[in-house]
Amino acid sequence: MHSPSSVALVAGLLSAASADIIPRAVPNAPNGYAPANVSCPENRPTIRSAATLSQNESSWLDLRRNNTVQAMKDFFGHATIDNFDAVSYINRIADNVTSLPNIGIAVSGGGYRAMLTGAGAVKAFDSRTENSTSAGGLGGLLQSATYISGLSGGSWLMASIYVNNFTTISTLQDDGKGEAWQLENSILEGPDEGGFQLLDSADYYKTVAEQVNSKSEAGYDTTITDIWARMLSFQFINATDGGPNYTWSSIALDPNFANGNTPMPLVVADLRNPGETILGSNSTVLEFSPFEFGSWDPTVYAFAPLQYLGSRFSGGVVPAEVPCVRGFDNAGFVFGTSSTLFNQFLTYFNSSTMPSVISNLLEGIAHRVGEDNEDIAEYPNPFYNYTHNDRLFSQSRQLSVVDGGEDLQNVPLYPLIQPERKVDVVFAVDSSADTHYSWPNGTSLMYTYQRSLNSTGIGNGTAFPAVPDQNTFINLGLNTRPTFFGCNSSNATGPMPIVVYLPNYPYVINSNTSTFDLAYNSTQRDAMILNSYDMVTMANGTRDKNWPACVSCAILSRSFERTNTNVPDICNSCFSTYCWDGTVNSTAPGTYEPTFDLSPLNLSGAAGRLLSSGAGLLVAVGLATTMLML
Repeated sequence: MHSPSSVALVAGLLSAASADIIPRAVPNAPNGYAPANVSCPENRPTIRSAATLSQNESSWLDLRRNNTVQAMKDFFGHATIDNFDAVSYINRIADNVTSLPNIGIAVSGGGYRAMLTGAGAVKAFDSRTENSTSAGGLGGLLQSATYISGLSGGSWLMASIYVNNFTTISTLQDDGKGEAWQLENSILEGPDEGGFQLLDSADYYKTVAEQVNSKSEAGYDTTITDIWARMLSFQFINATDGGPNYTWSSIALDPNFANGNTPMPLVVADLRNPGETILGSNSTVLEFSPFEFGSWDPTVYAFAPLQYLGSRFSGGVVPAEVPCVRGFDNAGFVFGTSSTLFNQFLTYFNSSTMPSVISNLLEGIAHRVGEDNEDIAEYPNPFYNYTHNDRLFSQSRQLSVVDGGEDLQNVPLYPLIQPERKVDVVFAVDSSADTHYSWPNGTSLMYTYQRSLNSTGIGNGTAFPAVPDQNTFINLGLNTRPTFFGCNSSNATGPMPIVVYLPNYPYVINSNTSTFDLAYNSTQRDAMILNSYDMVTMANGTRDKNWPACVSCAILSRSFERTNTNVPDICNSCFSTYCWDGTVNSTAPGTYEPTFDLSPLNLSGAAGRLLSSGAGLLVAVGLATTMLML
C-alpha cells in the first residue's frame, strides 16, 4: 500500500511534466538547451538544509524500499546461502523496512573504460539480462538496490540507462536498435548518419555550436564543458540532435522512477574555488539526484531543487520580483560536468581537427575563462547569501564545478555513506587508472577513508571502513579479486556500509584500455562488457563456487545485526575469505601486471578506431598531471 505522501509526490511530479509524456525521461526543458524564464510555482522554490533527506526523496523511498522486497526474494532464490532460507528471512522482516538490507552501487570514473566496465557489472546485476539469474549469476541485485552512483565515465553509464527509459545494457549493445551505443566514431567526429542522428559531420558541429550559443544568448556563461556535454549527448541520449530538451530532473517525471521501480541515480562532481587544488581532504563533493543539486559537506550543507537550478536564488529563496528558470539542468550538461577533465581533449585537438564553427567557439571561451579554468562548468550559485553555508561559497554568484575525480575519490562512494541514507552495502566498481598500466590499486577508497576521519569537519559525521595503503592493495592482491571492507561494524563511529570492492581485472581481455581512447568498435565494446561481467560474477562462480552466496552474505550482514540473527556458517567462511583482516604490507611493490584469469578472447581484426599512438601520447603527456586517477 502506498502512503498518501508518496502518491501525492508521484501525482505532483507527473502533473508538472509535458502533456506529451512518453515512457522515458521527459523532454521537459522549455527552450531546448537554453535555460528559459518561466512562471514560478505557487510554492516558490527554496533551498533546504542538508540536515535531513528531502521530502521528495523520503517519499520516494517509501515506494522504493517496499519495491525491493520481491526483487530481493527473487535474488536470494538463486544466490542461495547453504543451510539458511534467505527468502523466508526477507518475508519475516518485510513489514519493517528498517530491517531490510539497503543496497548501493557505485561506478567509478575513467572514461569509456569505466563506462564499459561499469556496464558489464550492471549487466550482471540486472535480472533482465539473459541467464543472469542462472547458477552463479547475480541478476536481480540491480533491482534490489536503492541507489546507484556514477562519476565521469560512470555518469555516462547512468545517463545511457536512465535517460533512455532505464534501458538494459543488452539493448545498448544491440546495433540493430536505435538506442545502441555506437562508439566507433569518436565524439570529435560525430555520429554516422542514421537513426535519430540524421547529421553529417558538418551539420553535427554546426548543431553543437548552435546549441551552445543559444545558452550564451540567453544570458548564461558557457564553458568548454557545454561543448563537451553536447558532443557526449549525441552518443548517449537516444533522441534527435542529442536530446537538448532532456533534463536530469526529468528522470523524476518518468513513471518508472516515480513509482519506485528503479534505483535512484546520483551523479557526483566537485566544487572548486579559483586557484584551489582539490584533494579528498578538502573537497566539497556535489551530487545531482533527480530531485536536487547540492552537498552534504559543511562548506555548503544545502540542496537546491534541480528543476529550478538556473534561477537567481538569494538567501535561500527566489525573490518575488525574480522569475524562475528551468532547463539549466540539461542531462548532457550534468554528466558532462562530472567529466570536465575531458574538456582538454577539445583544446588539444582544436587547432588541427576542429572546424571553424567549433574552433572559434572554443577560442572565445578559452579567452574568457583562461587556461586555469578549462576544466570547469559554470553554475549560477543557488546558495548565494544562504546563511547556513560557508561564506566562501555564499558570497559568490557563480560556482565552478569540476570533474568528480579531481579530489582522487574516483569511486563515487560519498553519496552512499551519508548517515541519512543508511546504506548497508555498496558494490564499488573501480576502473581507475592508478598504476603505470592503468589498473586500480585502491587509491580512491583510501582517500574516502581518510576524509571520513575528519568527522567534525569535511567528513561531516560520515563513517567509512578502514582500508590500507595502495602498496598493500597490490602486495596482498586486494585488487585482483573482490574484497570486503567493513565486515566488523563494532568499531564504527556511525552507520557504515560494507564495501564490496570490485576492481577492474583481466578475465578475458586486457581491460586496462587508455582513458584517452575515445572510440571502440562493437567487438571491443562487447569484450570490455563481457570481461566486467566475468569480473563481478567471478566468471559465474567458476573462480569460486561460493561467490553468489558470499554476495548474499554481504547484502544481509547489517540486517542480521539489526535483527540479532545468527550469521550462517557459510557467511563466516565467506567473510574469512573476502574480508580484509587488517594486515598491511607497505613495501614498494614491483610493476603491477595482472595475468588473465580465463582464456583470453581473440580480438584480431578488431583494431577499432582508437586514437593513434602519436595523438594518444600527445594527450597523455599534456593531461598526465591532472588525470592520474582517471
